[in-house]
Amino acid sequence: MGAKESPVRLADAIESTKPTSLSDKAYRQLEELIVTLRLAPGEVLSEAALAKKLKIGRTPIREALQRLAREGLVLILPRRGVLVSEINVKTQLRLIEVRREIERLMARAAAGRSTTEERDEFRAIAEGMDKAADANDDLEFMRLDRRFNLLMAHAARNEFASKSMGLMHGLSRRFWYLHYKEFADLPLAAKLHAEVARAVASGDAEESARASDRLLDYIEDSTRGTLDARARSER
Repeated sequence: MGAKESPVRLADAIESTKPTSLSDKAYRQLEELIVTLRLAPGEVLSEAALAKKLKIGRTPIREALQRLAREGLVLILPRRGVLVSEINVKTQLRLIEVRREIERLMARAAAGRSTTEERDEFRAIAEGMDKAADANDDLEFMRLDRRFNLLMAHAARNEFASKSMGLMHGLSRRFWYLHYKEFADLPLAAKLHAEVARAVASGDAEESARASDRLLDYIEDSTRGTLDARARSER
């Protein structure tokens, strides 16, 4: 990639280096629909209806659903069909325990291993996160978050960490999207992501790790707030 390549397109370029197919396209569209709750927890999914909605054949839809099942976003039940998985707060807390360790490792690694072009992209993502925070734009934040995760996985250059995180990002983003208006703070979330992106772009491994921990502190606090609120409502 030349030095004049636009940094805001780098994450898309990274994704385009993977094998592309209608199954990939179906997966990306369905993942966004589930994460943003346009396909709600507990909803029964029809391959035929999804194929019509996305204008993609049933075979790619089926392959995408199998991938989403591996990530925990849907359940494929014999004789019952496909269901969007429910959201469980206690499960989310266990997921955060794992995320904290892996994301700290990846942030530190990306700070040391990222290329000049990747660091430019991290800076561009940070600027986009600041704008999303100012506008309180949840959908733009979610799209930037996906771009950030994709770039971090590439820049860390650790395939084992990347594969582990790939199984968790969709569940994490969906949980946040469901609860942020009540228990979280979109501008703060966006700014904390921006801090990680800028730290990685600066090449400071230890500050990148600390910024990652601050982000996970916020995510854990928000999740525990959800759990506490539910406990109070059940008394």
